[in-house]
Amino acid sequence: MSDAANIIILSRNRKLYSTRRLVEAGEARGHTVRVIDPLRCYMNITSNRPEIHYKGEVLPAGDAVIPRIGASITFYGTAVVRQFEMMGTFSVNESVAISRSRDKLRSLQLLSRKGIGLPVTGFGYSPDDNQDLISLVGGAPMVIKLLEGTQGKGVVLAETNKAAESVIDAFRGLRAFFLTQEFIKEAGGADIRCFVVGDKVVGSMMRQAKEGEFRSNVHRGGSARPIRITPEERSTAVRAAKIMGLNVAGVDIMRSNHGPVVLEVNSSPGLEGIEGATGKDIAGAIYTFIEKHGKAGKTRTRGTG
Repeated sequence: MSDAANIIILSRNRKLYSTRRLVEAGEARGHTVRVIDPLRCYMNITSNRPEIHYKGEVLPAGDAVIPRIGASITFYGTAVVRQFEMMGTFSVNESVAISRSRDKLRSLQLLSRKGIGLPVTGFGYSPDDNQDLISLVGGAPMVIKLLEGTQGKGVVLAETNKAAESVIDAFRGLRAFFLTQEFIKEAGGADIRCFVVGDKVVGSMMRQAKEGEFRSNVHRGGSARPIRITPEERSTAVRAAKIMGLNVAGVDIMRSNHGPVVLEVNSSPGLEGIEGATGKDIAGAIYTFIEKHGKAGKTRTRGTG
């Protein structure tokens, strides 16, 4: 990619730390950076020349797009990313990879198929035998997660089998899909966020749940500190991102008695926690990747699949 490129950041809020940092880092390198709200884009999808319109004007394709697509707008946000791909714009994370990672069940199935370590996990909607589903993951204490939850929401720690049955019944009453997972007690309420760019972990932090809480998300009051990860953890994080097809990813890992296990692969990982904990220029690392690999028409999926 040329020294000075036109970069589009898809973000609903330009005031967010991650969006601000991506603008600052891009402009500091001489790029022209524009923040676009994906929900305000509308598209001509039948033309031989695909177009995206924004505020009454045709939006130039740009050299590269950095999707910051929140979970609540995955469907429309990935449609906008796909339209950019069809226009030949290089996308840091492709639409198919974002959709794949957002589907918790699909992502865990893909990781499992490739031999990535995972907590023992069950999946249900309206099980005929709650006890059998509970025993699949070794019984209580166990974690029960809504399939659609983010940032630790919709995640419950059931400390007894009776409590697990009650939660499953409640989720069933909501007509919700859910995962059951073994509780990794030896992790002590801590997990590791590995920030992957390309084929490297460019920063890692340990997140510790606050007293009386088992979810380590910083959004939920958890603390974060830099940590030196093992070669096995590094390899696991890079492989997990690659399996999802993501060039930029936050891979959450727990240290279990049977090695590192992946909890989730995030396609729009926040920069504030990781930059604050490590002091590293993570936003700059994303631009280094774009400058090295960004090329018009290079998107593998080209909007298909």
